[in-house]
Amino acid sequence: MFEHVQKRHRVFFVYIGGESPLKEKYIDTASELIVYTYFFSASEEVVPEYVTLKEMPAVLVFKDETYFVYDEYEDGDLSSWINRERFQNYLTVDGFLLYELGDTGKLVAIAVIDEKNTSIEHTRLKSIIQEVARDYRDQFHRDFQFGHMDGNDYINTLLMDELKVPTVVVLNTSNQQYFLLDRQIKNAEDMVQFINNILDGTVEAQGGDSILQRLKRIVFDAKSTIVSVFKSSPLMGCFLFGLPLAVISVMCYGIYTADTDGGCAEERYEVSRSDSESRGPTEESKEQEPRSGDALVPTVQGPKDVLEKKKD
Repeated sequence: MFEHVQKRHRVFFVYIGGESPLKEKYIDTASELIVYTYFFSASEEVVPEYVTLKEMPAVLVFKDETYFVYDEYEDGDLSSWINRERFQNYLTVDGFLLYELGDTGKLVAIAVIDEKNTSIEHTRLKSIIQEVARDYRDQFHRDFQFGHMDGNDYINTLLMDELKVPTVVVLNTSNQQYFLLDRQIKNAEDMVQFINNILDGTVEAQGGDSILQRLKRIVFDAKSTIVSVFKSSPLMGCFLFGLPLAVISVMCYGIYTADTDGGCAEERYEVSRSDSESRGPTEESKEQEPRSGDALVPTVQGPKDVLEKKKD
């Protein structure tokens, strides 16, 4: 039964021993994480001969063609340890898996390559990451997860930058920080030195989840969405973005012209009112001028009619 389970599952956990407080914790953790990995319990006689246990009861994880024993003093809480160890040490990484790795609290060292490209640079980086994951597991497994990703499209959206392929990037999925290479990686020792520099703070973290970074993320996502729509379907993009802009432009033009017409009408009303007020005193002064000058201005007599001419 054990050999059958080991052939079917790449990662699985086994509780060895009888009733104990550790078993109660194990059952509680298994009920929470059963959808993510596999849990079993067995007696000591079931496990293979190559498995050596210092004390009983014990919790083991079988993966990467070996096994690891839970140590409460070094590994801390059982649930956190299981959540960290439920992945293989080296993975083919995609966007969904990166989201899941965020719960482990580990940094993810990824070789970003083009799997269709068989050049030395692409294959060398992948083999270096695999070598570090295998040979330095005891040194880094509590802090790092290793893997490779085919293509840089997802990484570019995550970093809001254009990464050259091939390269290595270390992601902190819990706070969206990332670390870029500070040296050329020629062998596993260079990669180990780069990881140690990250752990001691020599390499500066970029990105993050600050307010400024969130605003940049909103602008970047909007820009990426618009560009992708126009690339995939230019006509649909023109319709989706052109129609709302046309409606908004017509509304703005209508509001502007309405305000302009109202202002012109009010201005004309003010001008006509001021003209009428200024015209009134002028006419009154014209009527009063002849009365005051009656003695000085002679009266102009109209022409005589025909009867008067005949009398004369």
